[in-house]
Amino acid sequence: MTAAGRVSLRPVGTGDLDYLFAVFRDPGARRMAAFTARDPDDRAAFDAHWARLLDPSSPDVNRLVLVDGAPAGHAAVYGPPGEREVTYWIDRAHWGRGVATAALAALLDLVPERPLHARAAADNAGSCRVLAKCGFAATGRDRGWAHGRGEEVDEVVFTLG
Repeated sequence: MTAAGRVSLRPVGTGDLDYLFAVFRDPGARRMAAFTARDPDDRAAFDAHWARLLDPSSPDVNRLVLVDGAPAGHAAVYGPPGEREVTYWIDRAHWGRGVATAALAALLDLVPERPLHARAAADNAGSCRVLAKCGFAATGRDRGWAHGRGEEVDEVVFTLG
């Protein structure tokens, strides 16, 4: 349980895509996440991306985050073995209530392989805190182009061994 309610995960289905498209377009969340899709309004690119992610042969793990059974975001593990990364996106209505931490912890229970990596904009204190609470250690720094901000942004690289 979190301050927001009971957090759980379930596989993402095609019926979830309208919700995810809307959540990923939130301007405030895009700025905070920084490293986002190039064009948040390009539904064709979004659908093509998700067609690849939902292909049964994909090794990626994509889960819808639920709070008391209602959609509240997305959490995933992706990438090649040894370089796999976690990512999560929580609907802004649920920020600051422990949902991201609970969702990431549930994802880590679901995917026991290690190491896992993560990245967060260096100024995204909330995401850096979530990763640390879930056992990730800051292992480096990087700088890259952030479509969510339209500029280069410093990021922290994390590893869970």
